[in-house]
Amino acid sequence: MAYLLHIETATQVCSVALSLDGRVLSCLESHEKNSHSAVLTLLINELLNQEGMAYSELDAVAVSMGPGSYTGLRIGVSAAKGFCYALDIPMISVPTLQSMAAGASGLPGIQPGSLLCPMIDARRMEVYTAVFNQNLQEVMETQAMIVTENSFLEYLADYPICFIGDGAAKTRDILEKLPNVFYPAGFEVSAKFMCGLSWKKFLEKDFEDVAYFEPYYLKDFIAGKPRVRGL
Repeated sequence: MAYLLHIETATQVCSVALSLDGRVLSCLESHEKNSHSAVLTLLINELLNQEGMAYSELDAVAVSMGPGSYTGLRIGVSAAKGFCYALDIPMISVPTLQSMAAGASGLPGIQPGSLLCPMIDARRMEVYTAVFNQNLQEVMETQAMIVTENSFLEYLADYPICFIGDGAAKTRDILEKLPNVFYPAGFEVSAKFMCGLSWKKFLEKDFEDVAYFEPYYLKDFIAGKPRVRGL
């Protein structure tokens, strides 16, 4: 048996989950904006306490690797590294968009053969996105994209596409009028969607080098100008 802790901080949702042999045992989430640094360790402590577990019982930590929020990814990866160093256990990275696609694959109304297109808001009119089939294989590679009505025509000609994530909302006016487009209600990013993907990596011993691992930012971080006069 193997207990895995999962950390998802790539978007506005701060989410943690505990799994046993790939099966979700429990999941806790905070939807409070910009709260990851304040709530992440509290959520993890509460998660383990409600399952009656000690940190020493964990066999690995899985972390959402991006793309996504620069600050959120730094917080999640830093926490994962700290636990792995302290407990001397392996660290597993899970691509954020693939994890989202895993969650979308079980939504009601998804037609067999549909493609899955998770989108993360990258500010302004840009999104981080990729396209996956229902086996979670990448059909369109991960990229930063400004979506137009022509962005997915080569896929929509043959397959329905399910668009999900906080980046999908701002594409709805552009894409929803096209045929084969589906926007399911109620989807939220969650650490529980990581569990199957991380369990597969655990069995394959596909671990990260804790010292040198960096999140997948996709784009360089550009600091904005401070809003407070004099800073």
